[in-house]
Amino acid sequence: MPPRHDLGPPPRLGYAGSLIARAAERRCDGEFLTTCESDARAGAYAIGGELIVCRKTETGIDPVFAPAEARALAASVETIFLGLVGEAGRFGIGLDPAATASLKERPDLVVTDLRSIAVQGLVAPEHLAPLAEAKAMLHWHARHRFCANCGAATEVIEAGWRRDCPACRAQHFPRTDPVVIMLTVDGERCLLGRQSRFPPGMWSCLAGFCEPGESIEEAVRRETEEEAGIRCGTVRYFASQPWPFPMSLMIGCHAQALSTEITVDRAELEDARWFDREEAALLLTRRHPDGLTSPPPMAIAHHIIRAFCEEGPGVLG
Repeated sequence: MPPRHDLGPPPRLGYAGSLIARAAERRCDGEFLTTCESDARAGAYAIGGELIVCRKTETGIDPVFAPAEARALAASVETIFLGLVGEAGRFGIGLDPAATASLKERPDLVVTDLRSIAVQGLVAPEHLAPLAEAKAMLHWHARHRFCANCGAATEVIEAGWRRDCPACRAQHFPRTDPVVIMLTVDGERCLLGRQSRFPPGMWSCLAGFCEPGESIEEAVRRETEEEAGIRCGTVRYFASQPWPFPMSLMIGCHAQALSTEITVDRAELEDARWFDREEAALLLTRRHPDGLTSPPPMAIAHHIIRAFCEEGPGVLG
């Protein structure tokens, strides 16, 4: 079935499609890392807590500094080797959050959060994935300075990709939290929900964390029934998206509705309702007569809803 609306060319998914080769085998090579960082082609992203520091240029906004320039912005607390772009090293440099906030006063800099950078398209798209990588890793370091096993202070190993405990010798690795985000389909209509923290009028896919011992399909069915009272059958994987808020992997799916009567869990959702394909397309194109919208194109929810608008029940195979 053809699209109900001309949705235009597919937008780019935010924080995905990284151009960085992670070069994990070089993370323990101290000589390589030193040479890599001192190379004139090396670049670094400067991040203080939730804030990203960018420089203003004649042609726009650039988030890449030389490593020494990034450290000169404010007191630095951590350095992560992100990988290589061609032969040039890329690093994430963590700055003191309070000092980073004070940089907002500098006229030559733009200091803002990563979500705003993505939604407003402030930097070239190829920077979003490494910025997400750097932000997630630096967040992990900020919250894992002590051993979860014995409480001793840990040491940074493997260019920031591991922390070791010198007391009990436990090794700690960065984690990514799997989150299912799903669009339940009942023929020519789909289920969307609202959370109270959403901007006014915005509706999106339901979502929730996978629990231990649970498959993606089981998590999709459980979360949909818990939040909206809808039972699901077939679940089809769509795509995934790194989501650095703080460090999750959004696992996008479409699910087949086996029931249709909605019972909203008000502790989780403000509301939930069915939208037909026509109305869902109006959300995407910002043309809904009631001013309702969907998440912006950088979010995987936008792409999940768009696939339904274009393919209808065909998204379930």
